[in-house]
Amino acid sequence: MSAESLEKATARYQTGRLAFESGQYREAVENLEKASALLARNSRLGGEVELWLVTAYEAAGRTEEAIALCQQLKRHPFAETNKQAKRLLYILQAPKLQRPSEWMTEIPDLGTLPDNESKVRVTVNPRKSSGQKTAEPEFVDLSQVNTRDNRFIWVALIAIGFTISYLIWSSF
Repeated sequence: MSAESLEKATARYQTGRLAFESGQYREAVENLEKASALLARNSRLGGEVELWLVTAYEAAGRTEEAIALCQQLKRHPFAETNKQAKRLLYILQAPKLQRPSEWMTEIPDLGTLPDNESKVRVTVNPRKSSGQKTAEPEFVDLSQVNTRDNRFIWVALIAIGFTISYLIWSSF
């Protein structure tokens, strides 16, 4: 392997990792696949790139490809790589548990809400108990809310300053 191809592979690997960490899984898979193609599969760096590729496959929803690559990595010559591959394979093949709907939080589509800058929705008791009715949302007119500065922050900062000054003075 030439130094130029190693440099290209390392650059692709770093780009793929950054894409994965920022949630761009399809781009991460593309870069990691290209980096893997440039490296020797049995090298330490090649194994590391392919482990990242496994996690990128899983994040991109390509679980079968992730499992197949883990099966290959179980026979990798570097002990750390094959140990990590076995761990990942165990996780990937674990049965998927069903989560009760009470555990899930539904995120509403905010794009369907009308724009209204002068009022804010306040929910008094957002959780539903088994025997209670939920409270209706209450609208608060922001023009009626006291937003005048009460200078509390300045009083707190001065008190903190005096306390720190006293502690410094008393330590001498």
